[in-house]
Amino acid sequence: MYTRVGKNNMEEQELADGCRRGDNKARRELYERYAGRMLALCQRYVGSREEAEDLLHDGFLKLYSSFDKFTWRGEGSLRAWMERVMVNIALQYLRRSDVLNQSASMDTLPLESYDEPEPETAERIPQQVLLKFISELPAGYRTVFNLYVLENKSHKEIAQMLGINEKSSASQLVRAKAVLAAKVREWIKQNE
Repeated sequence: MYTRVGKNNMEEQELADGCRRGDNKARRELYERYAGRMLALCQRYVGSREEAEDLLHDGFLKLYSSFDKFTWRGEGSLRAWMERVMVNIALQYLRRSDVLNQSASMDTLPLESYDEPEPETAERIPQQVLLKFISELPAGYRTVFNLYVLENKSHKEIAQMLGINEKSSASQLVRAKAVLAAKVREWIKQNE
């Protein structure tokens, strides 16, 4: 039985080993333990909860069939591996759906500099509000923002992952930040 008591690294490793063997109890425990986090990750990329739920389902099927590729590297390595798989599922979906090329026109925002709110200002906004602002970004902006800011990918890596050039990645990030900065300023004005 897979309990939540004991050393995390042993229980994660035991859970991974169970999934590798195709043990349904381990698979159920994996889903129950990580589905919420993985759903939030998928939703960060696609924006809609319904699409995120579909990706979550596809992602867990992929995970269950890919445990032979997982290598235990210590506590947290299981979650990190699962997150990479889920991000790749979301990116595949976005490429297949061609939503990255259907983003808002690149001319809708000027590329010149913008007033980015001070970090202390953004920290006053509830996390759920910030996540909502990110989810409302056009798909291309949102995807580049997530990969650059939250996944710590370089513009070169993003360009390779999305099949775009580095300048496009950089400009979409600048535009995403400009949209978010405007939303933050507006929220601050209305709520303080």
